[in-house]
Amino acid sequence: MTVAILSILAMIIGLSGFLLTRLIPSRFPALIQRIIKSALIIFGVLGIVSRSFVIVDADAVGHLKRVYLADDLPPGKIIAQAGEKGPQANILGPGFHFIWFVRVLYDVEMGNIVEIPEGTYGFISTKDGAPLRQGQYIADPWSDDKIREMQDGSFFLGAGGGQKGPQLTVLPPGKYRLNQYLYSVTPYKALDVPTGNVAVIRANVSTIENCPSPHSTAGGSANKNLSAPIVPKGCMGVWDEALPPGRYYLNQKAFVPTVIPTRVQVWTYRGGYTQRKVDLSLSEDGTIKQTFTETMIKYDPKHADRAINVRVEGWTFPVDIRVLVQVHPAQAPRVVASVGTLKEVEDNIITPTIRDALRTIGGHPDRKVMDFVEKRDEIMQQLEAVLVPEGEKAGVTIQEAKMGEPALPPELMVARLRKQLATQLKATYEEERKAQTERINVTREKATADQQPTLVTAEIEKKAAEHRKTQLELEGEGEKLRLMQIAQGQKAQVDVLGQDRVLQLQMLKATLEVAAENPDIIKVPMVMVGGTGTSSLEGAAAVLGASNFTRMLDGISAKPKAMPK
Repeated sequence: MTVAILSILAMIIGLSGFLLTRLIPSRFPALIQRIIKSALIIFGVLGIVSRSFVIVDADAVGHLKRVYLADDLPPGKIIAQAGEKGPQANILGPGFHFIWFVRVLYDVEMGNIVEIPEGTYGFISTKDGAPLRQGQYIADPWSDDKIREMQDGSFFLGAGGGQKGPQLTVLPPGKYRLNQYLYSVTPYKALDVPTGNVAVIRANVSTIENCPSPHSTAGGSANKNLSAPIVPKGCMGVWDEALPPGRYYLNQKAFVPTVIPTRVQVWTYRGGYTQRKVDLSLSEDGTIKQTFTETMIKYDPKHADRAINVRVEGWTFPVDIRVLVQVHPAQAPRVVASVGTLKEVEDNIITPTIRDALRTIGGHPDRKVMDFVEKRDEIMQQLEAVLVPEGEKAGVTIQEAKMGEPALPPELMVARLRKQLATQLKATYEEERKAQTERINVTREKATADQQPTLVTAEIEKKAAEHRKTQLELEGEGEKLRLMQIAQGQKAQVDVLGQDRVLQLQMLKATLEVAAENPDIIKVPMVMVGGTGTSSLEGAAAVLGASNFTRMLDGISAKPKAMPK
């Protein structure tokens, strides 16, 4: 402030230097007078120059506000143009700027560069310009080739014909030198459409000309699809074309996005009830005991809703339902236009339809409680037959509906469980009996395997005995044949020699065989033995001596002969 005051004083002195030189006493020497005049003039020039330039830093923007020697602003004007007092439309860029008496006629202020971070866009609002038209709430957009000129305040207020108020055109990420007397920039988060989603746009303004009137997506039948007026992209209303995944620097004051997931969504109806169960157990004496327990199934806010209560045969019980839902990208605009978000589709269409359909299914006269256990597929088919068309009306595709295990009253399950337990016990006893029989068979087989050597030996002996039997039979047959032959021979001998001679020959043969086996019984005679020749065996008797055999032979030979008839 002191420097500014001294500069102003020096400028004043410089301007009045000519008059001051007149006041210099004439008694001063001419040289001194010239020195004083020169100093005053130089001092005045320096004062004027010091108030006639501005230096702007590289990261700053120079703003000028006219104070003196200019016309007043017209009524309703905020930003001054050439020759008017007030904030000026022009700004000063970085560097040295020489303007006559700039620091005298203007207030110079330094502003910061406007920086739009990545992932955001700059929403612009201007303090001056042409007024908005009747019914217009946001300024007309600037074409892509005019955006740079739009940032020039003089062009914006002059030839550009910029409008006052919120601007439809936004600034993408970057740094901008803007006249902050004219422009106000607010950063907003850019629209990021994740993978597996689309963005349906509801436009509050039209950016193209000759937009047709909104058309309905009811498909010509109001009871087939919900009525949903949509418009071509660029017109005011819900666009018939959704934005695919990506990042968009979209002015969300003018274009309201609704992100719709296109992946399969799982809506679960579960919890919010007390589950009662009955447990059966066997005592030592074989009787069945019943134990009732209660468990609180809590409702998770992440689920679509609580379990669906169904009333069948006077019994009310909760049923868990899971519904798979998907929105095709082409159907997303109709979903938004007719209903809204998927949450609204779920709350206003799907959930009431499920509750009403299950009440209808459960209230059928032929429906039984146990059908929700034994005929689940049939019940789900009936539910899908109602649910799928209702989803199609809003543009939602119902992929499938599944039912969890219903929490049936335990009183209904006691008889069934007791029967199942008895059946299982019977099956268990039967299996135990089979196992015992199998164990016996295994033990028998093991014992048989342990006695295998003995059995093999017995088997071999049996076969050997059979062979011996066969052999003896064959030997007996041979012996029989031999004896028959001998008998026939002996018969022939008897016919030739007579029965007595044949008998003596047989006895002699037997005697010789015995003597051959026992040679000690043979006696060698020391005297000549002779005979009368009356007996053919006397020689043999003499050799054998007085043995039993000779006596036997003598007895036989002395046997009286039969008397002749």
